[in-house]
Amino acid sequence: MTDQDILARIKQLVDDEHALRAKATAGEIDPVAERQQLAALEVMLDQAWDLLRQRRARQGSGESPEETGLRSPREVEGYLQ
Repeated sequence: MTDQDILARIKQLVDDEHALRAKATAGEIDPVAERQQLAALEVMLDQAWDLLRQRRARQGSGESPEETGLRSPREVEGYLQ
């Protein structure tokens, strides 16, 4: 996976988020389902951004970015706790 692949994934997730919000605005989705789906998208976005930051940090320190991996939702979402 390359940085460009990760950026493409981020763009897709943002597009999915916008589509979901449009459905909610149009009343095409239940508010509870919307919140659940938005929460899942936010976690996936956080994971993708985290992976990109990991790769760039490794590149900046002369290490291989290929040795990075996707962190668990718990690890990514638990940074501030």
